[in-house]
Amino acid sequence: MKFIVSSGALLKQLQVVGGVLNNNNTLAILDNFLFELNENTLSISASDLETTISSNIEVDSTDTGLAAVPARMLLDGLKALPEQPVTFIFDPSSSTVEMSSDYGKYSLAFVEGDEFPKLPEMEDIHTTVIPGDTLGSAINKTLFAAGNDELRPVMSGVFFQFASDSLTFVATDAHKLVRYRRTDLSSDHTVEFIMPRKPLTILKSTLSSGAQEVKIHYNDTNARFEFENIILTCRLIDGKYPNYEAVIPKENPNKMEIERVSFHSSVKRVAIFSNKTTHQVRLKLAGSELNVSAEDIDFSNKAHERLSCNYQGDDMEIGFNSRFLSEMLSNLDSDSISLEMSAPNRAGIILPNDGLEEGEDILMLVMPVMLNS
Repeated sequence: MKFIVSSGALLKQLQVVGGVLNNNNTLAILDNFLFELNENTLSISASDLETTISSNIEVDSTDTGLAAVPARMLLDGLKALPEQPVTFIFDPSSSTVEMSSDYGKYSLAFVEGDEFPKLPEMEDIHTTVIPGDTLGSAINKTLFAAGNDELRPVMSGVFFQFASDSLTFVATDAHKLVRYRRTDLSSDHTVEFIMPRKPLTILKSTLSSGAQEVKIHYNDTNARFEFENIILTCRLIDGKYPNYEAVIPKENPNKMEIERVSFHSSVKRVAIFSNKTTHQVRLKLAGSELNVSAEDIDFSNKAHERLSCNYQGDDMEIGFNSRFLSEMLSNLDSDSISLEMSAPNRAGIILPNDGLEEGEDILMLVMPVMLNS
């Protein structure tokens, strides 16, 4: 088996596929890339058993064959090479593959590709097509809010909710929640499933290159994403997602409109002086004035800033974890935001006032923290 390929083009595809590799695999074969050559098309795959990603690249060859090549060594070797054609020759008698470049020759051992785990056969699938930039935005806007608690796996992913009138993406860790909805897109089937964090992280970085259209095939156990020359298949998180609509307060009479960047900057500055355990910042609203303050009594640290805003409602004080507040503000693109509240012990709702596309809807919820008097 022999083929010639551009070192730079091959490295780019290996880096995309390599996002699925684990440092500690249960099976030794998973430390390899699977190369499947079909004349002038080379298919490269990697898997961790839960997620499998494959990519196609054009090569110069008339051969066919299958081999599993050590991933880390191949990646490191190609990174060290400048852009140039590289020739790969696989010798089954010695189980070695020889890479030839302008600089010299490099050999590494390969194993039979037949040992590589097969992709699950997906039956009873439904398909939804989404623009690549829309899916990328949905993942970007929600993934940061997903939880890390291994005892609650359903909250460690993003909830996909497809309906005939909208597509909705939700993530929460019980302290913060993000709901990203597109009313300009729809699905032929009403369906719900929970996508794990790892494949979404891979998609997030891969889609940023501007994929035109993504086909999502899904059933009760797996989902497959197809775009350009990439296919990503993953096992879905099993379980029932919490009723997120129930925790979103419907009546929020106290509403503040404020410039997002200045509010975000103020929260970041004041938070430096907050308690290192609670990260609490206090918002005090009265008239058209917002006071942002924080205090760490143990170390006699405190900070206070005053901002102008447009506020309608009763005078109130409410405390938030500055990290959660800052994460949400940094994941919005709007110039101005609204913070809607009902009471100091109820969740605050953050909504962008501008910068949204037609049919785009974003709601962010952050739970308050108890104010220390």
